[in-house]
Amino acid sequence: MKQKFKAKTGKFWIYILISLLFPIWIYSLDELNEDLIYFLLPALLPFVLLIWIYSTTVYYLDSQYFYYQSAFLKGKIEVYKIKEIQQNTTLWSGVKPALATKGLIIKFGYDEIYVAPKSNEQLTQALLKINSNIIVK
Repeated sequence: MKQKFKAKTGKFWIYILISLLFPIWIYSLDELNEDLIYFLLPALLPFVLLIWIYSTTVYYLDSQYFYYQSAFLKGKIEVYKIKEIQQNTTLWSGVKPALATKGLIIKFGYDEIYVAPKSNEQLTQALLKINSNIIVK
């Protein structure tokens, strides 16, 4: 059975709000131009993309694999290949299926991934139950 870990959202909602309010603000500046509606449709695409990312970011764990999903970023990591977990830190480049800072950097093999669950400690403990050889920093 898969154990589900929700993503920490942090201040991600601010980006969603700005991406919605900006096109509305632009439209309100020029009420008389009917062609402006054609500008609004592409301007709302970032809002749709951010809602998609916000609504699909989640993490799962079963007895063999750690699964992550955030919009088009999907994957799984074999738990026994995880070598190290760095807690309460942020990865500024690389694979980041996360919405907030101060999450977990999971190192496996020569790769690493950044995730930000609501509780770093719960996910770390769940991974340690499966693979007690993981180094936690």
